[in-house]
Amino acid sequence: MTTETITQAPAPVHSRGNRKQARRNTLIGWTFILPNFIGFLAFTLIPVVAAFALSFMEWTSFSAPKWVGLANFQRMFASDSFWIALRNTVVYALGHVPLTMALALILAMLLNRKLKGIGFFRVAIFFPYITSLVAVAVVWNMLFSPDSGPINQFLNAVGIADPPGWTSSSDWALPAVIITSVWRDMGYYMVLYLAGLQAIPTELYEAAEVDGASAWQRFWNVTIPSLRPTTFFVVVMLTVSSFKVFDLIVVMTNGGPGRSTTVLSQLIYQEGIGEGKFGYSSAISLVLFIIVLTVTVLQFKIQQRRER
Repeated sequence: MTTETITQAPAPVHSRGNRKQARRNTLIGWTFILPNFIGFLAFTLIPVVAAFALSFMEWTSFSAPKWVGLANFQRMFASDSFWIALRNTVVYALGHVPLTMALALILAMLLNRKLKGIGFFRVAIFFPYITSLVAVAVVWNMLFSPDSGPINQFLNAVGIADPPGWTSSSDWALPAVIITSVWRDMGYYMVLYLAGLQAIPTELYEAAEVDGASAWQRFWNVTIPSLRPTTFFVVVMLTVSSFKVFDLIVVMTNGGPGRSTTVLSQLIYQEGIGEGKFGYSSAISLVLFIIVLTVTVLQFKIQQRRER
């Protein structure tokens, strides 16, 4: 009678080395992302959670935090300053988003050509976006000067006897800020649209032209649908940046004249840093966060419905 001896084959010698190499690669990967993760944790996530908690507390520079529940929100919704800042923020967004999108798309189509020196014009239009915002605000304040500004001088030359007061007028200060922000931002979004236009296959235009489509029909039926992902990204980015506008308004008008250009982000700064009412300012920031989140989610829902 013979017996068979079943022996188990030894594990490959290199498997243990492979596991060590995999752990080493994982550790190396974590060392690359850890500094960024720590920065996000320390300067973004923890402050956001702390602001959420502080919105239900009363805390000033001279007292310890005290739980007050919804008192900050009740005070906020009863305040004229909050509603004025909210209205100004919405008006700014409604002016800034569509104007920037339209001009950025028009410029992208004009500069989407193979012409000599076209690169210079692309850089020239993009340059304001990387220029110091303080310098942009100071220059445009000089242009909008009611007495000696070139804009009003031009309006006088074409027969407008009583041109706007711009940043010195409560009616025209916010439009002046919108014009400045559109001029500054349209170069960046022009580059995004330019990349989207260059990704559209030329065969689509050729097929439409063969079918007898006019220039407008090619634009409406080929260009616009092909740019839908780019347009969606531009709308989301512009909406978020519009609701968070702060620095340009502070430098140009500082919220004035009166409260005609005060926006929510500036009100948060005034109440928190200026007045030391950290709980109240956190409540306003939470409302601003909810507004931006709601608008963004709605934009995503609309985009998903269109894709279906």
